Amino acid sequence: MKPTGILFFPAFDWAISPTHPEREERLLYTRDQLFEEGIMDLPQVQEYQPGIASLRDIARVHFCVPDIPSRITEAHLISAGSSIRLADALMNGEIRNAFSIVRPPGHHSMTVVHGNRGFCNINNEAILVEYLRQKYGLKRIAIVDTDVHHGDGTQEIFYHDPDVLFISFHQDGRTLYPGTGFPDELGGPLAFGSTINIPLRPRTTDEGILYVLENLVMPMLEEFNPDLVINSAGQDNHYTDPLADMQFTAQGYARLNARLAPDIAVLEGGYSVETALPYVNMGIIMAMAGIDFSKLREPDYSPGNFRESRANLEYLQGLVKRQLQIFRTREEVVAENRSKMEGFHSYYKQIFYDTDYIHEEQRVNLCICPSCCGYRTTDSEAQHHDRNYYRVLCVSVPISACEKCQQEARAVYQDARENDRYDVVYLQDRKADHYLMANRLKETEQSI
Repeated sequence: MKPTGILFFPAFDWAISPTHPEREERLLYTRDQLFEEGIMDLPQVQEYQPGIASLRDIARVHFCVPDIPSRITEAHLISAGSSIRLADALMNGEIRNAFSIVRPPGHHSMTVVHGNRGFCNINNEAILVEYLRQKYGLKRIAIVDTDVHHGDGTQEIFYHDPDVLFISFHQDGRTLYPGTGFPDELGGPLAFGSTINIPLRPRTTDEGILYVLENLVMPMLEEFNPDLVINSAGQDNHYTDPLADMQFTAQGYARLNARLAPDIAVLEGGYSVETALPYVNMGIIMAMAGIDFSKLREPDYSPGNFRESRANLEYLQGLVKRQLQIFRTREEVVAENRSKMEGFHSYYKQIFYDTDYIHEEQRVNLCICPSCCGYRTTDSEAQHHDRNYYRVLCVSVPISACEKCQQEARAVYQDARENDRYDVVYLQDRKADHYLMANRLKETEQSI
C-alpha cells in the first residue's frame, strides 16, 4: 500500500502578533510528538518538503488589491504551495493520500482580498482546487470543511460553481465568528445545492458530528461522485479549544477522517496548542495511514463528559433530512432558475476584515447563461489601513465558461480599463488560464 504524504510548514517568520493564537507553536508541539512516537519513521508515512506557489496560482483564485505582493508574504506562498506539492505527489501516484500541516491558514479568505480576515490572506484549498483543474483536468471536486468556524471564504469563492461541492459543519454562526453558514446558504442560482451548511449547536459531541458525517456528508459524496475530496481540516471543534465551545475529541477526529477518507487534508484552525493539536493531528495521520488509532486518547479524556443530548440529536436529524433533500433536488432548481431568470443576477455585500479592520463594499453581477455557470463581475471598494482608498473592478471567467461568456467578459474588462472610476481592473480568465491587471494609477497593464 502506498504511504500517506505528510508535510510540515510552521512559518517561523509569520505571525499576526507574538502572542496571537495563530502562531508557530500550533505545529511545533505536533511535530515533536509525532517524531517522539516514531510515527514519521513508519513505512506508512512519507514526509515531503514545502513547495512554493506562483503568483499565477494565486491569481487563478484571488483579486488582491492593489496587487498580490502587497497582500501576502513568502510564508503564504509556501503554505499554499505545500498543498500543491502534495497534490502533485498524489496525482503522480507516489502516495495514496496526504495531510498538509501548514500555516498560515486560508478558509476565511474570499475572492477579493483587501487584507487579512479570520487570520487568512489567501485561500489554500481554493488555490489547490484551481491548480488541480488547470494542470490535471479534474472537474468535480468536493471540499468538506470540518473547522469549527464556517469556511465563509471557500463558500464565497465557489458559491456559483456547480462543479465544486462545498460542505461545512461548524458551530452555529449565531454563537461564533464569522456569523455565517446557515442552512439557507445553498449556492447561487446556477449552482443551487452545491453549498451545504450544517450549523452545530454549542457543545455538540463526537456522536452528533459523526451522525452528520454518516447521514449527510457521505451520501452526498457518493451521489456527487467527485474526482477528488479535500478536507479543510480545522481542529478547533476540540473540547479544549479556547476560541470555540464544542465537544469533539481526538478519537472523534480520527474516526471522522477514517470514514471520510479524503484524498488531501489541509490544516486550518485549532488553537489548543498543547492539549488538543498533538493528539488530533496524530489521530488524523493514523487514520489516513491506516494505523490503528483505537487507543488514542487525551490525558484528561473521560467518556462520561461527552454524551449527546436527545434534543440535539433530534435537531440534527431534522436538519440533515432537510439538507439532503435540497441537495437531491438541486438540478431541478437550477433548471427552473435558468428558465425564469435572464440578464444578470445582482447583489450587494459588506465584508469586514476583522484582523486588519477594513470595511469593504461589493456589488456583484452574475451573468445568467443558458449554457454555463456564467461569468461574474465584482465592483469592490475599501479604504486600507494605510489610508489608501481603492475602487476596483474584478472580471472572473470560470473554467467551464462557454464561448459567449468568455467574449462578453473580456469585452467588459477592455471597456472598464478605459473607465477612470476604477483604480485597478482585473481579468481572471480561468478558461484561457490568462490573468491581467490594469492599474490606472500607474498607467500600466500587467500579465500575471
